[in-house]
Amino acid sequence: MKKFAIIFLLILIFIQDNSQAQKLTLNGYIKDLGMYYKPAFPIQVSETDSLDFLFLNQIHNRLNIRWYATNSLTFALEARNRLFFGQMIRRFPDYESMVNNDEGYFNLGTIIASGESWFLHSAIDRAFVDYTLDKWQFTVGRQRINWGVNLVWNPNDIFNSFSYFDFDYEERPGTDGVKIQYYTGVTSSAQLVYKIGRNNNETAVAGMYRFLQGSTDFQFLGGWAGKDYVLGGGWSGDIKGGGFRGELSYFIPRKNDNGSEQAFVASVSGDYTLKNSLYLHTAILFNSIGKTGDAGGDRGIFNQDLSAKMLSLGMCNLFGQISFPFTPLFSGNFAVIMNPLDQSSFLGPSLTYSIGNNWEIMVNGQYFLGRSGTEYGDYGQAIYGRLKWSF
Repeated sequence: MKKFAIIFLLILIFIQDNSQAQKLTLNGYIKDLGMYYKPAFPIQVSETDSLDFLFLNQIHNRLNIRWYATNSLTFALEARNRLFFGQMIRRFPDYESMVNNDEGYFNLGTIIASGESWFLHSAIDRAFVDYTLDKWQFTVGRQRINWGVNLVWNPNDIFNSFSYFDFDYEERPGTDGVKIQYYTGVTSSAQLVYKIGRNNNETAVAGMYRFLQGSTDFQFLGGWAGKDYVLGGGWSGDIKGGGFRGELSYFIPRKNDNGSEQAFVASVSGDYTLKNSLYLHTAILFNSIGKTGDAGGDRGIFNQDLSAKMLSLGMCNLFGQISFPFTPLFSGNFAVIMNPLDQSSFLGPSLTYSIGNNWEIMVNGQYFLGRSGTEYGDYGQAIYGRLKWSF
C-alpha cells in the first residue's frame, strides 16, 4: 500500500499542466466513536472465563484529496486512518486482522503500529484517475461503482455492496477496476465496468444503460459477476410527491459445478416527507435462496464481502424508518428491520445534534432481537457515541 501511495502522489506532483483549471482540494473529518457491546449470550473466552460486555473505541481521520489538473483530467486519493483501542482488541487479537482485510485486488491497507490493546490502521479506499472527452468518461483505479437506487438494499449494486448496519462508513467500499461511461443524451448514459479479480470467480464485467422516461429514471444491466451471469434493472421516480424505487437482479451460475445457484433478488421502497418535515421510509427485500425458517448464520454484522446476491440470510426482510428534525440542529431517527419468517428483528434509534460549525455529536443504538439461530437473534445489542469534526 505504501508503494502505491507514493507512486500516486508522485504522479500528482510531476504531471504539469498550465491550464487555469488546475485546483487542489483537501477535505475530510476527524471523529471519535465509542462502543459498548453486550452480546446475546456470554462470550466464552476460556474454560473459566466469559465476557458479558465489551468496550471498543476508535479515532478516525479521513483525508479526501482531489487534483483537477485540467477541465478533463482529475486525480483522486482518499484514505482512512483509524486508531482502535479497548477491551475488544485485548481479548480478541483476531480483530486486528479482520480490520486489515482488504477485499480489493490491490492490498491498500496496513497496520502501522500495534500494542496489546490497540493498533493503528491506514487504508486507501479511493485512488483513481478520471478523464472526460466529449461524451466519454473514463475512470481507472479504486472507485465507488454505485448502481443501486434504493437506500437500504441494492440488488443492482453488484460491484461493491454494503451493509446498512455499518453506519459509520458513509463513503462505502470501493472497487478496483475500470469504468467507461458514454452520455447518449442529456438524461441517458451507458456504462461498462471491469472489476479486476485475482481469478475468474472474483472478476466482474457488466454494462448498464440508464435513461429518463417521463419523471422516472430506469436502468437495465447485464454481465458477468464472479461465479454468475447477472441480468437486472431498476427504477427511481415518485408518486404524488413521494419517492418510489425498486431494483431486481437475476443470477445464473456460469458453470453447473461451480458451487453457485440461481437466485432472484428484488427490493422495492417508498419514502415521503410530510409538511411538518416528518420523514417516512419503508422497503421490502426478497431473496429466492434465503431461508424460510430460522435464518441464523456465521456472517458478521459488518461483513465487508457482502454480495448483492445475498443481502439477507432470510428469504424476506422488511424495513421501516421514521425521522424528524426537532430543531434545525437536533434530529432523531428510528429504523426497524424484521425477518417475518423467523420473527427476528433489528431496532436502530439515533439522535444527532450539531454543536457548532462543522461539529456534530451522535448517539446510536443497535438492538438485535430474536431466538438463537434466527437471522438477528445472535448478535446482541450495542450503543455508540460519536463526536465528529469535518473540515
